[in-house]
Amino acid sequence: MNSDELGAWLAAVANPQRMRILAELSGEQKHVSDLARRVGMSRALLYMHLAKLEESGFVAGHHELSDDGKALKFFEVVPFRVTVTPALLARAVTQSAQELEAEVQHTGNNSHEGK
Repeated sequence: MNSDELGAWLAAVANPQRMRILAELSGEQKHVSDLARRVGMSRALLYMHLAKLEESGFVAGHHELSDDGKALKFFEVVPFRVTVTPALLARAVTQSAQELEAEVQHTGNNSHEGK
């Protein structure tokens, strides 16, 4: 994980609204409409936050059929632990620097093609 990826992962969980969502989901899975009422936001805004959390691996969503045949979307927390250490930060920064260097070298090699 490079520093950009680590930053995005930490940002996903650092948002106060997403923290409230995770807190609500910590006990059990919840239907989107119920979750929206509990955290006091529109379903559209909730879906935006849930997408960020799901993309980062903090929650998982799935559909269930209701008794009347409607597809209901439920979300639940995926067990996780966030531990940030100086060593983790150093590795992420080092990996980012290596990726940048490789990209610069690749770009430099391509600039001579076709001449």
